[in-house]
Amino acid sequence: MKKFAVVLSGSGVFDGAEIHEATLSLLAIAQAGAEYEIFAPDMAQYHVVNHITGEVMNETRNVLVESARIARGKINSLSTFDASVFDAILFPGGFGVAKNLCTMAVDGSDCKVNAEVERVIKAMLQAKKPIGALCIAPALIAKVIEGVRVTIGNDESTAGTIVAMGGTHVNTTHGEVIEDKDNRVFTTPCYMLDATILDIHDGANNIVNAIMENLK
Repeated sequence: MKKFAVVLSGSGVFDGAEIHEATLSLLAIAQAGAEYEIFAPDMAQYHVVNHITGEVMNETRNVLVESARIARGKINSLSTFDASVFDAILFPGGFGVAKNLCTMAVDGSDCKVNAEVERVIKAMLQAKKPIGALCIAPALIAKVIEGVRVTIGNDESTAGTIVAMGGTHVNTTHGEVIEDKDNRVFTTPCYMLDATILDIHDGANNIVNAIMENLK
């Protein structure tokens, strides 16, 4: 049975992992006949957002603790990740990717990537194992892997950021998956487009199935 590592960035689209993308990715992995373990960095969130008003709240939260909400408590600190144990790694989107896993929301193409996040991406790259990313997460991959070919859909600003970081962007629509064969990187746009939950279901299924096909 193939084994995925799934890396979360909190809980909630505006300050953490996008919950539909995360949950439907886990479902897609299970439906594909694979298994998963969930990870998140043990660190403070950039900030906490009220998901009703969009306003920043005067409190602090921990990315690992918040991600555990989605994982139903069964989660590991990213510092324990061992690439030799896994066949593939997957990064759901959400603003937590651009705020917690890296600083792109503030610094754009000059962003810095969390050290543990960078370590696990490079470990999977070196091991020549598939790396998947949904929504905004492909931009994170582009910051770590020079020259990688990815998609975030068709948003010109974010595509421009990817190009400024040295990546190649391909415009796509709902459910499409772009494969960078040299780096074994798989990306799909999900909520970077004006999407429904059915579109997210398609995107999660398609990227997981593309990775599973690559693992044969």
